[in-house]
Amino acid sequence: MTVLELLDYAGVAVFAATGALSASRKQIDIIGFLFLALVTGVGGGTLRDIIIGTLPVFWVNNPVYIVVCITVGLIVFFTAHLVESRYRLLLWFDAIGLSAYCVMGAAKGLSVTGSPIIAIVTGVMTASFGGILRDVLADEPSVLLRPEIYITAALIGAAAFTVATLAGTSLIFASVVGTLSAFVVRAGALRFGWCFPVYKPRPGRRPEDVM
Repeated sequence: MTVLELLDYAGVAVFAATGALSASRKQIDIIGFLFLALVTGVGGGTLRDIIIGTLPVFWVNNPVYIVVCITVGLIVFFTAHLVESRYRLLLWFDAIGLSAYCVMGAAKGLSVTGSPIIAIVTGVMTASFGGILRDVLADEPSVLLRPEIYITAALIGAAAFTVATLAGTSLIFASVVGTLSAFVVRAGALRFGWCFPVYKPRPGRRPEDVM
């Protein structure tokens, strides 16, 4: 198994776990667990493959990804009650999945298109879309709306991998650099509350001033 395949399976498995943890917080049935695990696990990679035109999408070509999501969903269904703070665990699992998946997404985008810009974009989309779907379907507070850095971590990880690859480093080195870069930024955001300045609302102009 190559390092990219390992990151791919790891990203799918960890994101599937976050989907199942969301299901446990909503106290839904086992089918709901499996559905959220599956959608979260393969959502980002599905969007990536559709956009760059690698069809059928990855889990159609390799149904093992479906088995991984279902297995993880079942494990979480029978063990989630052992975890005291499931939302906190969800966020940390999400950070791990984001770190692995931003590299995998960038690698696939780069190999298909040869464009470093597209590689970074596909890395960000692959790492974030599954979590967005999870939060929407489970009616959880969206990770995108949390104050600490999220998308930027995926962007940094995808960019680090892409730059390292174009610089001629080995695939393993580039993957480690990208994954660690994303995780350090996201972990720092979760641990220390790293965030960008937020928009400060200002009074709007009166209609008569616009005329």
